[in-house]
Amino acid sequence: MSSSLPPCYGFIPSRYASTRFPGKPLIDILGKPMFWHVWSRASRCASLRSVTVCTDDERIMAAATALDVPCLMTSPDHQSGTDRMLEAARALNLPAEAVAVNIQGDEPALEPAMLEELLAPFTDPAVRSATLAHPMSASEAVSPDRVKVVRALNGDALYFSRAPIPYPRDAASETVEYLLHIGLYAFRMETLERFAGFGQSPLEQREKLEQLRLLENGIPMRVSLTEFHSRGVDRPQDLEAVLRLLRP
Repeated sequence: MSSSLPPCYGFIPSRYASTRFPGKPLIDILGKPMFWHVWSRASRCASLRSVTVCTDDERIMAAATALDVPCLMTSPDHQSGTDRMLEAARALNLPAEAVAVNIQGDEPALEPAMLEELLAPFTDPAVRSATLAHPMSASEAVSPDRVKVVRALNGDALYFSRAPIPYPRDAASETVEYLLHIGLYAFRMETLERFAGFGQSPLEQREKLEQLRLLENGIPMRVSLTEFHSRGVDRPQDLEAVLRLLRP
């Protein structure tokens, strides 16, 4: 096992169009657009050589330029943030051994230490991709909006689902530990290229979870546990909770 990380680069896919919250990346939070907060906090991760916003919208590009945030224009036709990240990674000519990190653009309270935890497994050359998970309660696990993951003994993902997994067959006598999937992803460039080449997989389309594309094609994803909570902005009503975390 190697003792050092390969070169690592962060990407923040930022799409203007959103069914639940149009214009979300530009929403004002304490005087700055949301994408700026994500970029600023991600940039505190010492293991990342750079953090770049990648967008398909001129308004986001203009705002990033005004704030001196590295930003790349990408195609409006991408089906996922990972596909958008790949275009940006190619534009930066990342070396084959590099690790590209998909950082959700709606996490303005991102804890930089989570990115260190995400990248730590890549000291092992056998790890091709990675993500994070956090323990959650049984009551939370019922929600299809809270994606669950189950792991193998070595920490690799066995499956991701919107359904509560694992299912407690003897519910009355068994305490189930659920793991909430946190939507941060890291890929070696070779794996990222393969991911895009596969196209959407059947389970990915059924569950609407792009990480299932890797598992269906036999590529493992290491799942590291974190003590940190993730607080995203999916809807306008989520903003107040985020503001409470960010206010000095």
